[in-house]
Amino acid sequence: NLYQFKNMIHCTVPNRSWWHFANYGCYCGRGGSGTPVDDLDRCCQIHDNCYGEAEKISGCWPYIKTYTYDSCQGTLTSCGAANNCAASVCDCDRVAANCFARAPYIDKNYNIDFNARCQ
Repeated sequence: NLYQFKNMIHCTVPNRSWWHFANYGCYCGRGGSGTPVDDLDRCCQIHDNCYGEAEKISGCWPYIKTYTYDSCQGTLTSCGAANNCAASVCDCDRVAANCFARAPYIDKNYNIDFNARCQ
């Protein structure tokens, strides 16, 4: 779920608040469209698509589904989820949080003009 995703982000990118990722580029935060502006935005596009796939599992709502995962040591290695939905959502969040840790954060891509740059 989004709360657990926030915690995963804090694990992998401890020097930056989660909300820096909530309004970044064309895909981080509110939905998404257009071409990702950079590698970090691509991480968010992949995460959005992953949630879309998880939603195809009957009764699976990624934004609120809780799951378990290994404690954080800078890299999140495994999800301990017990069912397909929880495992899928956890893996979406784990992959994205690790992707965020590898991608450079470019300040000018935070809070961009969505209508002008993301069509």
